[in-house]
This record gives sequence, C-alpha cells and structure tokens, in this order.
Amino acid sequence: MKAFIKKLLPRKFRGETTVIPVVRLNGAIFAGGSQFRPALNLASVAPLLERAFAVKEAPAVALSINSPGGSPVQARLIYQRIRDLAEEKNKRVIVFVEDAAASGGYMIAVAGDEIFADPSSIVGSIGVVSGGFGFPELLKKIGVERRVYTAGENKAILDPFQPERDSDIDYLKSLQLEIHQTFIDMVKERRGAKLADDPTLFSGLFWTGTKGRELGLVDGIGDLRGTLKRRFGAKAELRLIQPARGLFGRRMPGVSSSLGDAAQPLAASLASGLAEAAEERALWSRYGL
Repeated sequence: MKAFIKKLLPRKFRGETTVIPVVRLNGAIFAGGSQFRPALNLASVAPLLERAFAVKEAPAVALSINSPGGSPVQARLIYQRIRDLAEEKNKRVIVFVEDAAASGGYMIAVAGDEIFADPSSIVGSIGVVSGGFGFPELLKKIGVERRVYTAGENKAILDPFQPERDSDIDYLKSLQLEIHQTFIDMVKERRGAKLADDPTLFSGLFWTGTKGRELGLVDGIGDLRGTLKRRFGAKAELRLIQPARGLFGRRMPGVSSSLGDAAQPLAASLASGLAEAAEERALWSRYGL
C-alpha cells in the first residue's frame, strides 16, 4: 500500500533519486562478430539502447564511447537508432569519449546532444579510408597465372592479384567522396555553429579532447560520473545497462546465445575471431593506441 501511495505523489516528494541509464559502446565497428570477438554494430547494441531509452523516469541517456571506427554503414545505423529513440522517448543524449571516438566512433558520438571527452581522448578523423594489398608481381615470381572470367567488364574491379587500373582507383575514390560527404553533412547538422572555421576539420586529421573542444568537436572536458553527478545531483543513480550473457557465460553486447551459435565450428569461430582481432588492432594503432 505504501508503494502504491508513493507512486501517486509528485516525483519531488517521493525522495527518489534521478536515474541515468548508461550504455557502453566499446570496440571496432563492423558487421558480424562471434562469441570470441564481439562486434560493435546495430544488431549488438540495439537491445541495450532500447532498454536504456525505456527507463521512463530518466531525463537523459548517457553513452560511453570508445571506438577507433570501422564500418561507416554500421556507425550510421547506430547513430540513427540513437536519434530515433531520443526523439521518440523525448530524452537528452549525453556522450562521453574514453580513449577514442574516431572516424565511425565519432560518427556515433555526434548523435549526442552534448559530447564530453578526456583531455587526452582522440576525437575526429572525419574521413574515409580503404586499404588492401596487391600481389601481381609475387604471382609472377612463383610462376602462378591468375585467371578471371567475368560477365560484366567491371566485375573484377580492384582485384588484388591483377595490376591496378587508373579507372578502378578513380571509381573507388568517387565512392569514398560520397561516403565522406555523408559524414561531413552529419557532423555539420549535429554540431552546426559550434564548429570552428578550420580547413583541416574534415581532412581526416584527429585531435586530443582539448583541441577537439577548441574545434567544436566536443562540448567540454569531463568524465562520465563526475559530469552526471554535477548535472543531476550527487544522489543521481548511474544505471549501467548490461548486455545479456552469451555462450560460456560471457557478456555479449546485445547478443544472446542460440543453438546456431553453439553449433558453429570451433576452429572456424577461432579463425574468424583472430582475423577480426587483427583488423581491430590495426584500427586502434592508427591513432597510436
């Protein structure tokens, strides 16, 4: 009965603390993933975001981002889901950068109404990069002939076992420019007049949190707990939204185990995890991390 009566009282008379859901978005952004190497993508984070924004009494949702980037598609999908939920639930989004919110990580960060970073955080890298290897000379040395048969003159574009063609490179760069412009438009839409008039802003360079504040990429310097406590009061409850437990009891970011996961061949899963780990390590090392 007491609990029922308490709910009828205005919130300010209930003696309740302010609840702020916290979602941690950590790691490289790419589709897929496995039980050995969780991925940061829409499928993995959507359940966490839904639960965070569903906390009715919360005036805001806090996101802790630590990502060197990755897939621009997955980054934008996560960004859009955050903005859709924020508008649907009428909640403010406050972003906190840990080691890095770079490239796709920063694309997600601009979903925040406010962005805070550590002085030594890495932010920015607003650009697009593609990489690979070429092996045509190696094939000649070992006496291997590459044979490719296509229906469609551009079906084998950028084949790493054939010499590069200028037309292939020009086409790839045209795609990169389109993706880059999408990224630029998102940053301008969300950050607007906060952005400094700096010619290097969209060049792909990255900066510390301190410089990022000068450039308008972040709003302030601060950590998650301290900033939220100052904003919502010392008694504010920071409620970490935990991912479900997956195979072997490990926490998976928004992905629960299933028979299909358990049946996946162990060797294939391990190999996939090692490849993804190497790819993620390369992304982090780009920023000296």
